[in-house]
Amino acid sequence: MKTLLKTLCQTSMQAAVARQASLTKPAGSLGRLEEMAIWLAGCQGRVCPKIERPWISVFAADHGVTEEGVSAFPAVVTQEMVKNFAAGGAAITVLARENGAQFEVVDVGVFNDVAPLPSLISARVAAGSSNFKLQPAMTEAQLQAALTAGEAAVERALAAGADLFIGGEMGIGNTTAAAAMISRLCNAPLETIVGHGTGINDEQKQHKTKVIQTALDLHRAAMTDAMSVLQHIGGLEIAALTGAYLHCARHGLPMVIDGVISCAAALVACKVAPKAKAWMVFAHQSVEPAQQAVFSDLAVDPLIDLQMRLGEGSGAALAIPLIKLACALHAQMATFEQAGVSGAD
Repeated sequence: MKTLLKTLCQTSMQAAVARQASLTKPAGSLGRLEEMAIWLAGCQGRVCPKIERPWISVFAADHGVTEEGVSAFPAVVTQEMVKNFAAGGAAITVLARENGAQFEVVDVGVFNDVAPLPSLISARVAAGSSNFKLQPAMTEAQLQAALTAGEAAVERALAAGADLFIGGEMGIGNTTAAAAMISRLCNAPLETIVGHGTGINDEQKQHKTKVIQTALDLHRAAMTDAMSVLQHIGGLEIAALTGAYLHCARHGLPMVIDGVISCAAALVACKVAPKAKAWMVFAHQSVEPAQQAVFSDLAVDPLIDLQMRLGEGSGAALAIPLIKLACALHAQMATFEQAGVSGAD
């Protein structure tokens, strides 16, 4: 896999920093909004960036590990939610409409093929991943195919002129995969990583933890790098997200990272190509504890904390208005000189 990435434009970022210093406000008083405008200036190579065409791809796949009873919902919910996405009735589709974002749902491995449906892209690699408590979640060929499905989504976004990419996910059982991956990649104990996912109780959470520990023990010797971790204890939609994130960084397309599942994919992408992080902003603090381990490992902070744990890309979509407003403030506020306002001594 190619990992040659684009770099942010430092000249544009320096000019954006200078512009921020000239605006009619105390230095740093707009906090993270200032940071976002400067970051996007580097992404877009212009002093005053703007977001006009956000793109959302939700990757859907099932997980064989659901055979172990790790979720409060049956696996059939994945395909039912794909139909809900196509009908426009899910949270992420509402948020996409309200934000004027282009939306698609990509089937990379739902147990049952539900195509054709509106807004559905069929990129099926397999009918779900294998039960990673017993065997690797994916073969090497399946991993590569899922990564390619993510790359293809970014190609569609680029062809449509997208200027911001959001990757979402849907897959019953995927918090189990994400927790397993994050525990391994961050070298973090499971008791600090495993959460309640779809709403399991404490007894079910203990069972979920035991299933993950068994899988970690089974695959420990084979998991020699980030991609092998993804192959052995990840999922098809997580692999697609990883492929998408790496491809965004190759092409200089800024991306907003969602919750714990998306963070697991972003973590793999950053382990494979550390400079990919420069093109990422992390949207929100999920209530899933594994996400905090990713933030600590990558030394990043989320923009908002609304106590969410839905997934789908929903938390990332909520960041779109903030990013747009950051750009508007940066471009439209008067400078001290223009307004005739005295600056600080």
